[in-house]
Amino acid sequence: MATAMTLPPKEARTAARPSPLPSRNPLPLSSSQEAQVKELYHKRVRTKCADEVRDFASCCSSRTFTATIMCRGQQKAMNTCMKQYATQDEQDSAREEWFATMDKRREEREQKEAKKKIDEVFWREWWAKDPNEKPGQAGKGGP
Repeated sequence: MATAMTLPPKEARTAARPSPLPSRNPLPLSSSQEAQVKELYHKRVRTKCADEVRDFASCCSSRTFTATIMCRGQQKAMNTCMKQYATQDEQDSAREEWFATMDKRREEREQKEAKKKIDEVFWREWWAKDPNEKPGQAGKGGP
């Protein structure tokens, strides 16, 4: 009974522990959304290391199997740069950017759907197709 009196309240014990997730954005995403975030993340890292990637690509452009030997210095420089910027903070920044552009992507998707509907109406009128008509029955008259 004396030990129960000396323990701090449950709220105080749980507040002192850090979150088990290291990410600033713990919201779970679907696999396709995670792939979009990862693509954005890799694009950001490649942009920061564009000079090193360009140097490595120019070194490799005129070589075949000797590229691994002859371009080792450029490859090491490129990999070092990529490792420098490929951090959890950069991944969190990419995720935040993905969340910030959600509305823009939604608007683009809605505009695309609206254009698709307008185009569908246009092509139906253009070809004068009846949506209820089955294929192969066009132009067939009755007996």
